Amino acid sequence: MAKNMKGFPDDFLWGGATAANQIEGAYNIDGKGLSSADMVAFVPKEQRTGGHAIEITSEQIERVLAGKVDARFPKRDGIDFYHRYKEDIALFAEMGFKIFRISINWARIFPNGDDAEPNEAGLQFYDNVFDELHKYGIQPLVTLAHYETPLGLTQKYNGWAGREVIGCFTKYAETVFRRYKDKVKYWLTFNEINMMPVSPFTGGGVVIDRAENKLQTIYQALHHQFVASALATKLCREIIPGAQIGCMLARMETYPYSCRPEDVLKAQQENQMNLFYTDVHARGEYPKYMDRFFEENQIVLHKEPGDDDILKRYTVDYISFSYYMSLTVSDSSENESVSGNLFGGVKNPYLEASEWGWQIDPIGLRVALNTMFDRYQKPLFIVENGLGAYDHVEEDGSIHDTYRINYLRQHIVQMKEAIKDGVELMGYTSWGPIDLISMSTSEMSKRYGFIYVDQDDDGNGTLKRSRKDSFEWYKKVIATNGEEL
Repeated sequence: MAKNMKGFPDDFLWGGATAANQIEGAYNIDGKGLSSADMVAFVPKEQRTGGHAIEITSEQIERVLAGKVDARFPKRDGIDFYHRYKEDIALFAEMGFKIFRISINWARIFPNGDDAEPNEAGLQFYDNVFDELHKYGIQPLVTLAHYETPLGLTQKYNGWAGREVIGCFTKYAETVFRRYKDKVKYWLTFNEINMMPVSPFTGGGVVIDRAENKLQTIYQALHHQFVASALATKLCREIIPGAQIGCMLARMETYPYSCRPEDVLKAQQENQMNLFYTDVHARGEYPKYMDRFFEENQIVLHKEPGDDDILKRYTVDYISFSYYMSLTVSDSSENESVSGNLFGGVKNPYLEASEWGWQIDPIGLRVALNTMFDRYQKPLFIVENGLGAYDHVEEDGSIHDTYRINYLRQHIVQMKEAIKDGVELMGYTSWGPIDLISMSTSEMSKRYGFIYVDQDDDGNGTLKRSRKDSFEWYKKVIATNGEEL
C-alpha cells in the first residue's frame, strides 16, 4: 500500500456495501431458486421480540412453500437492483466510489445448490453488473455467501449441518472464480461467519429444530464453513493469480463494565469468543481457549482426515469486518441490558444509542482495529459500518441526515487515528449506501443510505432514487481521501 503518514493511504478503497438478498429482488426471475432469505417474512414492530434475525422452523418452511403464510416477504422484492443496477451504479460513481461490495446470490447461480450445471442467466446478470462497475472504474468486492443458502440444501442436508454442502459450495466458488477471473480481484467467503450461533438459519440455512443437539450442530456446521472457506481460498489463488481473498467477522469489541476482575475476565472471554472465527481463518487452527468451551458444552467436532491441514495451509490474505457498536459486559445481573445488531450486553453509561438501541462508539472502532492488527498482522478492511435511522423527507424532497453524517464522520476520524497508530487498513465500505431491506427486521424504514429509495415497510412507493445531504458529504470525503470531513 502507498504510504501517507498524514492520513489515509493514496490507494485507500472508499465505497459502499450491500447484500444480494437485501437489494436485488427478482427472487423468482431468470431461473433463480429459493434461498434461506426468501423464507423470512416481515414482522411488524409491535410483534418483535428483539432486533435479531428470526429463526425459521421446519413447519414455517412448509407453510411458506405451500402458500399458507399471510405475510409479506420484503427481501424477495428488495429495491429492484436487478433491474435498476445501472441507475444505482451511476449514483455510486457520482460519489466517487473506488470499490463496491456486493454479494452473489448462490441460488441465482445454482438454483438448488447442488445442480449439475450453473444457471447461465444468473451468471450473465453478474457479468453485466461487474461490467457496469468497471465502466466507471469501480472495483467489485464480492462476497460468496451473504446470509443466503439455497433452500434446496436446507431441505436435503439441513444446510451447513451437512458436510455434503462443502462440495456444493466449492463447486459454486470455482464456477464464479473461473467466470469472473478477469473482473473481480477482491473476494470474501462468508459474511459475518459468527452469525451461526445467533441464528443458524440466517448464517447457514440450518433449521435448528431438526437438530438433536443444538450446540453440536452449530459448531459442526461452522467447521464445515471453515473448511469450505479454506478450500475456496485455495481455488481463488489457483484460478485468479493476484487476487485477494479474505474472511468477514461481525466485530464486537467488548468492554468490562467495571474494573472488577470478574468483569474484566468476562470481557476477555467475550472477545475471545468473537475473535475465534478470525483466529481460525487467519492463523489456520482452532485456538486453545476453545478446547475448554467444547469440553464444557459436550461438543465433539467430527473432522475428516486432512481438515486441519487444509485450514493451516490456506489462510486468508486479509481480514474484513463489520463494526456498528461496542458491547459492555458484567458478571453481575443487576445492570440495565441493551440490544445490538447481533449480541446484547449491559448499558454503557458513557455512550449514546441509535434509534434502534445500538450503542454508538467511534473510539471502539480504533480499539478494534488496533486489537485485530496486533493479533494477526494482516491487512484489515472495514466492509460494513453505518447508522440505521428514520429519515424525514421534506416537502421539497430533501433529506437532511446530519445524524448520519455525524456518525460516519466520527468513525472515519478514528479510522485515520488507527492508521497513524500503524494499522494497515485497505479500505472502507459503508453499509447500505443506498436504502435497502433490513437484514434483522425486514423493514425499509431503518435506512442507512446516502441514496433514498421511495418505498415503505408495506412495499408501497415509486422506488425513485434521490440524494440525501450525506450523498454530497461522502462524495467530498472520497474526493479528498478522507481529509475533508
